[in-house]
Amino acid sequence: MKKKLFDKFTELFGSADGARFYFSPGRVNLIGEHTDYNGGHVFPCALTIGTYGAARRRNDRLIHFYSMNLDRFGVVEVSLDNLSFNSKYNWANYPLGVVWAFAEKGYTLDCGFDMVIWGNIPNGSGLSSSASLEVLTGVILTDLFDISDLSMTDLALIGQYSENNFNGCNCGIMDQFAVAMGKKDNAIFLDTSTLKFEYAPIELEDAKIIITNSKVKHSLVDSAYNDRRQECADALAALQKDLDIESLGELSPEEFEANKGLITDPVQLKRAKHAVYENQRTIDAVASLRAGDIARFGELMNQSHISLRDDYAVSCEEIDILVDLAWKIPGVIGSRITGGGFGGCTVSIVKSNSVDTFIESIGKAYKEKVGHEAEFYTVQIGDGAARLDD
Repeated sequence: MKKKLFDKFTELFGSADGARFYFSPGRVNLIGEHTDYNGGHVFPCALTIGTYGAARRRNDRLIHFYSMNLDRFGVVEVSLDNLSFNSKYNWANYPLGVVWAFAEKGYTLDCGFDMVIWGNIPNGSGLSSSASLEVLTGVILTDLFDISDLSMTDLALIGQYSENNFNGCNCGIMDQFAVAMGKKDNAIFLDTSTLKFEYAPIELEDAKIIITNSKVKHSLVDSAYNDRRQECADALAALQKDLDIESLGELSPEEFEANKGLITDPVQLKRAKHAVYENQRTIDAVASLRAGDIARFGELMNQSHISLRDDYAVSCEEIDILVDLAWKIPGVIGSRITGGGFGGCTVSIVKSNSVDTFIESIGKAYKEKVGHEAEFYTVQIGDGAARLDD
């Protein structure tokens, strides 16, 4: 991969002398969806697929971004003197937003840089290609410009800040945090209200994590994602008339049931119910995993999907077909939608001896029902973003 990137870097910029090599993973969330901006818990892990980058400082004030996946956009050139969002920059608004966010936080670059990327996260799949790129850019900037006082958690927060305020998607912290803080063979049990976290080993023994891509693309910026966030905020405001709480994640299901009459809007009630119950499911799921009860973990994954489908309304027909097909296959421990929703992927835990059946039977039935093929990835859990060369 390094040679492929450096060859392109040489082709575009004359040589790759002094360029450095980086990697930033994608992520999948095992359970805890749409809880991160509601002050709840999430349980994501970094993947071994992700975004590779080569980068080098320049001697002027220009920044050059180039994606080998989106070469039709050519080299996107931006000046450090005009760090503003421009729709014609397309994908490059994500790394540009991080440069802008660094400046907003007081880290102004003294010169520009060249950056070439290539990624193997399917675009629009809900596996956090945008967060991967944001954290990659943060790692590149701290390394190229010798910025030593920013932690990986800081880079995750900067990535979220840039996506919220530069690219206009009001995402929570989960994606960037998982990408920045990933650890091989571990998921991250994160309390998004405090950013306290623990690594939890994923020891599935005779099972595998399989991601199924519906090949239905979504764009969270243009979708109902921001609407869901607002509906939860409105539900919280209704509860705060009587309750001294700062987030929905502070409520147990019992406390929610005792006070849900404060929420008069039926849509807001369903959104809040999901946020509260999903938070509890996530806490219970991690406890089940630690107790070695994978079957219970799978049941909670299934319940999560039903809630995301019915109460949060972020699933879609194609995703529901994938999940329904998965639930019927012996050896499937659990299956649910993962990511922001409105398309993208499911995540399933499947017994090793059922993996071939899972892929073959779902692949065939899905194509018959939907008219196009799904893609399957048997994934490994990897480390967070880092510079790869010495």
